[in-house]
Amino acid sequence: MTQPVRIAVLISGAGSNMAALIDAANAGAERAGGASHEVVLVVSNRPDAGGLAIAEAKGVTALAIDHRPFGKDREGHERAVHDALIQADVQVIALAGYMRILTPWLVRSWAGRMLNIHPSLLPLYPGVDTHARAIAAGDAEAGCTVHLVTDGVDEGPILGQARVPILTGDTAETLSERVRVAEHGLYPAILGEFCAGLLPPPFGEGR
Repeated sequence: MTQPVRIAVLISGAGSNMAALIDAANAGAERAGGASHEVVLVVSNRPDAGGLAIAEAKGVTALAIDHRPFGKDREGHERAVHDALIQADVQVIALAGYMRILTPWLVRSWAGRMLNIHPSLLPLYPGVDTHARAIAAGDAEAGCTVHLVTDGVDEGPILGQARVPILTGDTAETLSERVRVAEHGLYPAILGEFCAGLLPPPFGEGR
């Protein structure tokens, strides 16, 4: 049996998607044949992120690398994060509520090996306030997207989507809650397929 792909999850807050990724990987490890991947490290740019304690409680190494001492030197902070990832033998990064705009240096260092989940049906509504924008536009549905990370914000190749109907009377908050449930199903499934080599290149090419 091949060794599971080693995953790092980057967070900034409560880490609900991170927890879903860890739980799914652990469940896969308990099944016959094992898991395609394992979460070996959680990194947050905020030492007060609630997800750090959750990761530790689930048996995953959790590390805070505070961005504030780096000031405006975003690449300097990313190099510190990158060093931690390399030290942990990480192979793939999953961004899960990581509230930092990444520099081209980090994106290109992990090209084809960094995934993100975004709370809209990309290419609709990149950026923030996705749920309010979908409701204001009169859309019939919203959802979430898992994509590879590229230099453009929320512009990378789409790996999978889940759709959620917008109901009469929905607010950004109520819609967000339902989309989050969809995220917790979609992200683990796509990450598992990605690491198993079931999705198209660049990840599967030459491996």
